[in-house]
Amino acid sequence: MLDGLESLGYLGLFLAAFLAATILPFGSEVVFAGVLAAGLDLWTCIIVATIANSLGGMTCYWMGMLGKIEWIEKYAKIKREKIEKTQKWLQGKGAIMSFFVFLPGIGDPIAVALGYMRANVWYVLFFMTLGKFLRYVVVGFGVERIFSLF
Repeated sequence: MLDGLESLGYLGLFLAAFLAATILPFGSEVVFAGVLAAGLDLWTCIIVATIANSLGGMTCYWMGMLGKIEWIEKYAKIKREKIEKTQKWLQGKGAIMSFFVFLPGIGDPIAVALGYMRANVWYVLFFMTLGKFLRYVVVGFGVERIFSLF
């Protein structure tokens, strides 16, 4: 599904990072590495990927904010039990937990649950973006380091 996105440069990276943060089952790291291998600027890639991935994560948040568990189960393929379990775990921890939305497997349910719980959108956006930014910094410098070995 991601074949060829790296050839689109920053636009391809934006699309891959956005889609990877939604409910679609893939990561943007391959495209990220591909555009870096093509010679695009590391910091611009980090910023583009962070913005796109954060917007994708906020899509999950807004899906939860709709409050229709049936829709979430049907379209997001996240089971009611997983959302309820995540909500219970998030109780009392607040929007700061959106920092961990970048984690595979549990990130989407965290974002959906925070939206369902009506967590402060600005805090969610801030902490989610911070987590995703730090992730892309680590991935970006890791990829650069691996490239430097060859």
